[in-house]
Amino acid sequence: MKNLNGLFGRLWTARRWVVGQFGGTLLLILAGLAWTRLPDKHGWQVALSLVVPVLLAISALELQAGTVRKLADDDGKRVKLVWGAMTLLVWVAVVWVTWWILDWCDDQFPLWAGYLNSKASFHARVTYLSFEHIVRDLTILEWVMRWVAVPAKVIPYAAASMQWGWRVPWRRILRILWNWQWWLAVVVAALAAVWLPSRFFVAEPSGTVSGQVWHVGLKLAGAYLLAVGSWVFLLGWVTTLFGRQKPPTEEVLVAVPVLAGPPEGTQAAKVESPIDPDEGPGTEGGPYNRHPKYPPGSGS
Repeated sequence: MKNLNGLFGRLWTARRWVVGQFGGTLLLILAGLAWTRLPDKHGWQVALSLVVPVLLAISALELQAGTVRKLADDDGKRVKLVWGAMTLLVWVAVVWVTWWILDWCDDQFPLWAGYLNSKASFHARVTYLSFEHIVRDLTILEWVMRWVAVPAKVIPYAAASMQWGWRVPWRRILRILWNWQWWLAVVVAALAAVWLPSRFFVAEPSGTVSGQVWHVGLKLAGAYLLAVGSWVFLLGWVTTLFGRQKPPTEEVLVAVPVLAGPPEGTQAAKVESPIDPDEGPGTEGGPYNRHPKYPPGSGS
């Protein structure tokens, strides 16, 4: 409950950036669609077609980095926003490579399923190791890897690099990766943002043409709100978990004068010295004038 209160508090504090996630993402998508319609008959049109995607990418990176930095606590050690946003390019590349590998595996599923089915016993081939069952299980595993494992691994690192560059707190990130609350949140977000919207388009279209258009529009709007809302929820949750794992405040050592204390004349103001001034060097009972045959105070 305390984490949820912290999450809602962060979302409210960053409400302008949260609204920007919903509105700005939609504008970026529309701008990207418009970019695909740009003509290329003249030189300035070709130059514009090259500049627009760069501007869209920079805007998207700045939007994500600004949202995370507003949701998170500022410890005074952050890098500039532009450098934090640029680190996202590395994590985008990591996700792209991972998804490319998963796409390749997806194409190999029929081949792998046929091989595993051929190596199984007769009873297994017609029951739990049938071709259809193997393909289904591999597809589910690939879905979990794509929408649960990869985001759960990448988002904490990306959120940290957007704030501190490459000097990220590795121990705090590892604590989040071992936190079951983080994995539960990623599973819920994946179901809400990916699995549930896919159920919207399973039913066969029916009704008039205008009614079908409205239905498709509402389904797309619902899928968009679920996807962006789940993304904002994950950003808020990872920053909340980061905030709950603040490192202990370092003890500050302040030089204090030896004679600093209560006013003079009081009993508490007396300071003991390691060497008694009455027995210092050069005195009769001092440590340098003592003789084992004549102890101090003997009068000899």
